[in-house]
Amino acid sequence: MSETPPDSLIPYDEIVQEALRAVVGRVLGEVQANGGLPGQHHFYITFKTHAPGVDIPQHLTERFPDEMTIVIQHRFWDLKVRPDAFEVGLSFNQMPAKLVIPFAAVTGFVDPAVNFALQFQAQDDDEPQETAAAGNDAPIAEPIEDGSNVVSVDFTRKK
Repeated sequence: MSETPPDSLIPYDEIVQEALRAVVGRVLGEVQANGGLPGQHHFYITFKTHAPGVDIPQHLTERFPDEMTIVIQHRFWDLKVRPDAFEVGLSFNQMPAKLVIPFAAVTGFVDPAVNFALQFQAQDDDEPQETAAAGNDAPIAEPIEDGSNVVSVDFTRKK
């Protein structure tokens, strides 16, 4: 008998990744339905900035050419959850921006209030896609101070 497992004809890894991304959609849907975050919950959501369907202002893709993390906590608005993506309004350097993020672009989801975290395999092409200027791009302004809602989170390191 062979000790190597047979190749699966069922894409289990893809099915599991899709199911876990649905958890993110369901949680965000609950926040949308309830009109805000319950208790001390807040989320760090990391996503690939050049993944298909991502629509963020150009100055953010220039600042974060591969991946960025957003914080859904106190200052967000217009959260809309669709079956394949979510939209949210956030402020970056006191400049409001609307972000559209497909769930397939999400690589990490953390709710530090309850020590819950999900990490996903990237579902992007090897080369970043060229994108045209988004309709929600604001003129680039020099920030006076860095008051952005973006944080860097290392999901691969255990503490």
